[in-house]
Amino acid sequence: MNSPRSFLSILSFGFVVALTATPVQAQTRVGEAAVVKNEVVRVAASSTTQINVGDALLRDETVRTGADSATRLVMADSTNLSLGPGSTLKLDRTVFDDEHHYRDVAIRLTSGAFRFVTGHSDKAAYKITTPLATIGVRGTIIDTLSQRGKSTIVLQEGAATVCTTNFQCVELTKPGDTAIITSTGGRITIQKANNPLWTFAATCSQTAGLCTVTQYADATPVTPPVDDDPTGMLCGR
Repeated sequence: MNSPRSFLSILSFGFVVALTATPVQAQTRVGEAAVVKNEVVRVAASSTTQINVGDALLRDETVRTGADSATRLVMADSTNLSLGPGSTLKLDRTVFDDEHHYRDVAIRLTSGAFRFVTGHSDKAAYKITTPLATIGVRGTIIDTLSQRGKSTIVLQEGAATVCTTNFQCVELTKPGDTAIITSTGGRITIQKANNPLWTFAATCSQTAGLCTVTQYADATPVTPPVDDDPTGMLCGR
């Protein structure tokens, strides 16, 4: 006959196992890496781990590219996120409606150059931020350059609303429409233009497959071959 002490020992052991298993279960796969060039790492506390083609993108994860590096990440709703050299992205929040649609997804573009192509989720589900701006999208391809004291957002397709952290907003409705947000001496300003001095296109041409758009169901590719054809499909759908 089991003693009360033995029963408590078994119960305690089961409780410890349950606590230990929780972090593993919390590692929700929300996408994967479709293109990786050179140094692309996931950042956790003070350590980094190299990301390879086909590796999972996890909820609440930070991804960083090194110099002369780039990556394209495909999320579960077929959102495509391309990062240029020296860029850092944080998945702040992802809430699923079902296996391939998000109810709420927040992406923080901390620093560097990015291309964002919306997937199959409701457009209101996406919240994209830089240190100076919040971007609301409506069926969109957006290029973003996040620098110290400046964010540049260029519309390539669709429409977007760009607001500063002090709630000044502009509407981007035509390809080439650009929002430029600057912070000088604690004062944040926003202006709209239609003659962008920067787009992500030059970054596309440096890495094969970086700006190709992939559905999540097809996002387990082989490492892209070297493509010397600058007129290829690098920057199109």
